[in-house]
Amino acid sequence: MSIQPKRKVLRAALALSVAGSLAFGSLPLTVLPAAAQDAPPSFADLAQQISPSVVNITTTTTIAANTDEQQPIFPPGSPFEDLFRDFMDPRGPQPQRPQRSEALGSGFIISEDGYIVTNNHVIENADDIQIETFTGKTLKAKLIGTDKSTDIALLKVESPEPLPFVPFGDSDHMRVGDWVLAMGNPLGQGFSASSGIVSARNRALSGTYDDFIQTDAAINRGNSGGPLFNMDGQVIGVNTAILSPNGGSIGIGFSMASNVVQKVVDQLREFGETRRGWLGVQIQDVTPDVAEAIGLDTAQGALITDVPEGPARDAGIQSGDVVTSFAGQEVKDTRDLVNRVADAPIGEGVPLTVLRDGKTQTLNVTLGRREEAQTAQERAQGNESQPEHNGEMLGLSVTPLNPQVAQELGLEPASEGLAITGVDEMSDAFTKGVRAGDVITEANQEPVATVQALEQQIKAATDAGRKSVLLLIRREGQPRFVALPINPS
Repeated sequence: MSIQPKRKVLRAALALSVAGSLAFGSLPLTVLPAAAQDAPPSFADLAQQISPSVVNITTTTTIAANTDEQQPIFPPGSPFEDLFRDFMDPRGPQPQRPQRSEALGSGFIISEDGYIVTNNHVIENADDIQIETFTGKTLKAKLIGTDKSTDIALLKVESPEPLPFVPFGDSDHMRVGDWVLAMGNPLGQGFSASSGIVSARNRALSGTYDDFIQTDAAINRGNSGGPLFNMDGQVIGVNTAILSPNGGSIGIGFSMASNVVQKVVDQLREFGETRRGWLGVQIQDVTPDVAEAIGLDTAQGALITDVPEGPARDAGIQSGDVVTSFAGQEVKDTRDLVNRVADAPIGEGVPLTVLRDGKTQTLNVTLGRREEAQTAQERAQGNESQPEHNGEMLGLSVTPLNPQVAQELGLEPASEGLAITGVDEMSDAFTKGVRAGDVITEANQEPVATVQALEQQIKAATDAGRKSVLLLIRREGQPRFVALPINPS
């Protein structure tokens, strides 16, 4: 009957410490604006204004019968055989009937012609979707489209009269400490409201496009898909998940930010599906040690680790490039780049600035569509793994790849690189996750296929005054850059 929050309830223990102090006497007090200082005297007017737009959602799902049910088997003549027969239906085993399962959730109306937003996990696999309005009216809903990446679904109902609706607000304007009001159908108890504040911004749980507002407003099972309002009656989030050791609210709830939701809803409304941009690269954040190894002043941007066939390769992007700007906007990290690419137009040229060999270059890339690329990649996913031989440095034992070792690791026989056969558990390499079976393909962004080539790159980094060497390492086909200190203490 209850709805599991997105990716199920995040069952974990969380330890939070909040430190704060007020200074009196010698230090002057900062006077805050009255709007930021005072709590609302009541949420009653706001709740009365927005309640008509909130709906309860009931879904019905058919669960197939278990046709594989096994009956006890006893040896012929066993005393249990007659006993069992006495308790069995004389007609023999009867076929099981399919069962119906109901679940509850929340949603909100975004247009007078009946478009409704909720969570994907609220309506997933449902055969029938019914919505109940605040006035008690029940309407059958049609599914328009879903997006599992953000856990958003768009429904549509038909009504003879215009329906009350609420607008989206700008979630980027919300600040930590701002008041919010959550509404929905918690635990199937019917329409209810709970107030709280914005506890944190830009939270990521486990999704590629996550941008959650964290709030201490009470959110429980059944609140999924319901709206989170600002004090102007605008939706600034969709209540999606909670962090809880027991399944109930402990004041740590997550609402998908409205600026993410609105883009998804617009695409679902127009196309019935999402259409995100696709660059076609593998990336990682620029850590301080990687920045030092490359020669960057600041650890910022998105480091390209691999460029398979696709838009990026066609545009001339290379492994080892650091993306610093996309479509004229600064790229802070990998998450920033992923979101900017997703929002960019498909099939149109977009300027992208990279740092390569200490110089800035601007390239023009024509993005593909991510959903199509994912389907193609899953279909044509190749096997790649790792190798073994002689040489010890940086806490690693390495050996050149040969056709036999490459095949054992699932690589193409012609693959080149150095297989890692051992890692000193006291080394920085082990601490950074390097393991036996990994394959080194580049050092200082230069290909290495022999022990001597790796030694030369280490020497070159030392001669250049660098404290670390940058290695491109592959594990089961997945590349990543790792900066290892040349002379560890």
